[in-house]
Amino acid sequence: MTKSLLAQGKVLPLVEDFYTIQGEGFHTGKPAYFIRLGGCDVGCRWCDAKQTWNAKMFPPVAVEEIVARAASYPAKAVVVTGGEPLSYNLNVLCNLLREKNIQTFIETSGSQPISGSWSWICLSPKPKQPPLEEIFLKANELKVIVEAEQDFLWAEENAKKVADNCLLFLQPEWSKHKKIMPAIVEYAKQYPKWNISIQAHKFMDVP
Repeated sequence: MTKSLLAQGKVLPLVEDFYTIQGEGFHTGKPAYFIRLGGCDVGCRWCDAKQTWNAKMFPPVAVEEIVARAASYPAKAVVVTGGEPLSYNLNVLCNLLREKNIQTFIETSGSQPISGSWSWICLSPKPKQPPLEEIFLKANELKVIVEAEQDFLWAEENAKKVADNCLLFLQPEWSKHKKIMPAIVEYAKQYPKWNISIQAHKFMDVP
């Protein structure tokens, strides 16, 4: 029964949900309710949410319960993240959120087919498990994590595939941000189609 409900998207493996401030990308500084789902098929070595990888560690929670908590907060914006949130059917979640006039944002590697209806799609592609082609033209924001200068080539490869109005961001990998930031700054200055994203929530000391 649980597998069936999970397949239908009526329950989801919830790692955590909380009200905070968006700390990355175009919407940095925006209050939002975060829903973090368990399970990931990418597994980046520098991931700062490795505890999410094994979905079996997180018992499925009814979507109605998650949405009720999200709707109880003032900001009518929800960010769905992971892990890799598109590992699951997110249609029910998005439909219930939209019924409550809550905007839906997702942060995804794009490694799985898209489900759900989104106000904003942040695509953060990973070389280990590249995005499916279907997501590139749907992405509102391309956010590429940079830990070494060769990652600029990966960023440009992905930038060629997104729509012309997709916003482009380079974000330093946190453990190396002091070392790699000068190179990112110079690259953005040379190629101003790129903006710089930092993990501002870590400086604000919020989740």
